[in-house]
Amino acid sequence: MTVAESSGAAAVAEFLRARREQLAQQWADLALFRAVYTSGRDVAVNAAHGLVDALTEVARDGRMDDVTVPALDQVRALLAQVIAARSQAGAGPLQVAGEVAELKRPVIAMVGRELADVDRGAALIAATDLMGTVRLVGMEISLSDEGAIVARQRQQLSEIATPVLKLWDRVVAVPLIGTLDSARTQVVMETLLEAIVDERATVAILDITGVPLVDTVVAQHLMKTALAVRLMGARCVVSGIRPQIAQTIVQLGIDLGDIITRATLADALEWALGQVGTSVGRA
Repeated sequence: MTVAESSGAAAVAEFLRARREQLAQQWADLALFRAVYTSGRDVAVNAAHGLVDALTEVARDGRMDDVTVPALDQVRALLAQVIAARSQAGAGPLQVAGEVAELKRPVIAMVGRELADVDRGAALIAATDLMGTVRLVGMEISLSDEGAIVARQRQQLSEIATPVLKLWDRVVAVPLIGTLDSARTQVVMETLLEAIVDERATVAILDITGVPLVDTVVAQHLMKTALAVRLMGARCVVSGIRPQIAQTIVQLGIDLGDIITRATLADALEWALGQVGTSVGRA
């Protein structure tokens, strides 16, 4: 760090300490704080105080443009709370990034107006670096939150798309629709095994009528699920083997092992009822 950089960082640290109240008051009126702390302006001001104090410690450290410095941990923690609330309210990453960027304006304005000429140049550079780092941290948090939200939504949609149905006493079924990939197979397996335990099922039906294509990867997923079902002490039958799928399986040389298959869900249910000692005649 050069002498000028060190001097600028020290000037910014002293500025933040001396102007703590004025800066917190101005930040409290910005969208980032105003939209989150709706219970009262005093609450927003107190939250802004915390951020000013955290940034003061970063300035004292001197590494204004280093996003890895430990002094930023408290800044991250405070911003994470505010950004999480904005995200939950429906604000996207770009909107949140813009609101975090607004924090810079009053800082630069006050530094340029209030510091003496001898300190102003280096301090403006240091303050600009510091608030740029704050913006980067905000974007990092916002994008991370967005990724977590998308992951949760994907998980929820996957679970909704793979319900486990109780068809009869000790007989459960999973109607699969769409592509069966590794992630979805894991969800199917987990929900199916839980249902086997909850329902004390001895037969599980995997119905692939709604699966458009069965290739070697899908076949492997089906075999893994069938094996997991057997390890739970239940039997597994795959239904919905349409003529096109049967031809594809043969052409690809896929070996389904000892997995029991049936052409339709009705056929599979009839077989399952026989396994549990129930006989139901068809019309």
